[in-house]
Amino acid sequence: MNPAPYPLLETIHFPADLRRLPRADLKALADELRAFVIDSVSKTGGHLSSNLGTVELTVALHYVFNTPEDRLVWDVGHQTYPHKILTGRRDRMASLRQLGGLSGFPTRAESKFDAFGTAHSSTSISAALGMAMAAKQKGEHRHSVAIIGDGAMSAGMAFEALNNAGVCDCKLLVILNDNDMSISPPVGALNRYLAQLMSGQFYAAAKNVGKQVLKGAPPLFELARRLEQHAKGMVVPATLFEQFGFNYIGPIDGHDLESLIPTLENIKHLNGPQFLHVVTKKGQGYQLAEADPVAYHGPGKFDPAVGLQKATAPGKPTFTQVFGNWLCDMAAQDNRLVGITPAMREGSGLVEFEKRFPQRYYDVGIAEQHAVTFAAGMACEGLKPVVAIYSTFLQRAYDQLIHDVALQNLPVVFALDRAGLVGADGATHAGAYDIPFLRCIPNMGVACPADENECRRLLSSAFAQDNPVAVRYPRGAGAGVAMEPGLQPLPYGKGEIRRSSSQDSGIAILAFGTLLYPALAVANKLDATVANMRWAKPLDVELLLKIAATHSALVTVEDGAALGGAGSAVQEALQAAGITLPVLTLGLSDVFIEHGDPAVLMAQQGLDAAGIEKSIEKRFPALVHQAQAALKLVA
Repeated sequence: MNPAPYPLLETIHFPADLRRLPRADLKALADELRAFVIDSVSKTGGHLSSNLGTVELTVALHYVFNTPEDRLVWDVGHQTYPHKILTGRRDRMASLRQLGGLSGFPTRAESKFDAFGTAHSSTSISAALGMAMAAKQKGEHRHSVAIIGDGAMSAGMAFEALNNAGVCDCKLLVILNDNDMSISPPVGALNRYLAQLMSGQFYAAAKNVGKQVLKGAPPLFELARRLEQHAKGMVVPATLFEQFGFNYIGPIDGHDLESLIPTLENIKHLNGPQFLHVVTKKGQGYQLAEADPVAYHGPGKFDPAVGLQKATAPGKPTFTQVFGNWLCDMAAQDNRLVGITPAMREGSGLVEFEKRFPQRYYDVGIAEQHAVTFAAGMACEGLKPVVAIYSTFLQRAYDQLIHDVALQNLPVVFALDRAGLVGADGATHAGAYDIPFLRCIPNMGVACPADENECRRLLSSAFAQDNPVAVRYPRGAGAGVAMEPGLQPLPYGKGEIRRSSSQDSGIAILAFGTLLYPALAVANKLDATVANMRWAKPLDVELLLKIAATHSALVTVEDGAALGGAGSAVQEALQAAGITLPVLTLGLSDVFIEHGDPAVLMAQQGLDAAGIEKSIEKRFPALVHQAQAALKLVA
């Protein structure tokens, strides 16, 4: 009989089991945990580099703190696979990011060890401070720990929380997981400051002295800290975090359990807000991920022995690639264009643009609010900013979108990637709400391309306007429509008839975005008219009224929230025109839709061809019967 591949790990069902282990066994446990993460992610896909970088830190936190009584809040949360494995979910890791399986992020409904649901950046300190102050108010003596990356520290919300926490007397520990790498390379003055803090050899030597003292005599922690502070004072007068009112400790090696555990144990006995700076390496322990942590940030399934392999045959271009190519082509034609991203260079398709137009490329860090107002300032000076941002992340800059861009009617283009459902990342990353929250803002335009060629041409349409316009498109590839060369725009606010019914007074389907193609498939079976509406705002009212005059019922389809979406816009326009006509509105239902295969999720929402057909047959059985009878006569 073969021995268990993970003999120590398989004895750990919950952190209480971990805390019973001798400290001498923890390194072996960490090695097994890292191997398990690599094996698990290779079979399911998911985030890898970030999780390999937090193995020792996770072990140390659960070893020192009494979780779940003590609260751990993981910023963003894509580094929590080791945490999930140690908190009773090891046997479910095969279901990670799959329909009905484990979430790729902390989720309160999934486990009592997930103290706070995360997935967007820079929320951890605020949440952990709230928990710490709630514990104090209730007379409870638990600790709250926020684990935040150096990239996430660039967001204003993190500093708002630090500013508040520095004057609060509570059991709060903020751990800066400094891995010098976000999804895109970290930028900004803070990251430069951290690099300088780490760069002095004298300081590094002093840090090692402190570590050795801690190893030998943990009660001498304060002496070690004074040694470190003395040395640090010769290099850096005061740290940023001390000025916020925190007791700053570090930096220490985040992969050295012999440093982490004594330090955390001593911090537990200190009063007031504490700030621990740990240095880790993304991809730690897996050579291929260490060499290319970006490629291994969120890989699909792969063979760990071989690593990621490039596809042998080129597939259809993704909408992200379509945008990236358009951006370069338009920049070559118009030198007013500038590209802006809040730390999503790779995800939003700006890699080539940065290479070709480095002086017109701006990565502002994880700071969506700043990105939008920064674009507004540029637009005031006659430039034409294009903000490449995920739909779900634009939500974070809604105030700036309204007050700084739309109110001043500034010509900013918002390229909204990941519109609609995103699959494995689930509800936190779904771009379900952009049509409802954009179309209610004066001056805004909202374009919904149906395919790759339309995406390119509608981006040109948006860029040509003197008002703000958002172009929304989904993750992945489209219908595979060949793209026309050049930068010819489509008419602003105008749709088109893509299929006409052979009979009068039938059904017309109004499609917004990529659901045009399943709508066409349904229409061919039901002999329905299909309109490719293209714009959720301004709505092509002229086309709508023309269709309404010759059809008995309308169906709207969109891959966004049905409440307040494009279908609602259609009904509002009909009402304004005094037209009474039955309208079936199909879109995403009023629930948060969890992770899973996008095609399966869309089918569950009734937004695949079969689902659209079924909904139409249920709502308009007489019209469907009439259309099918007419089709038989024609045949």
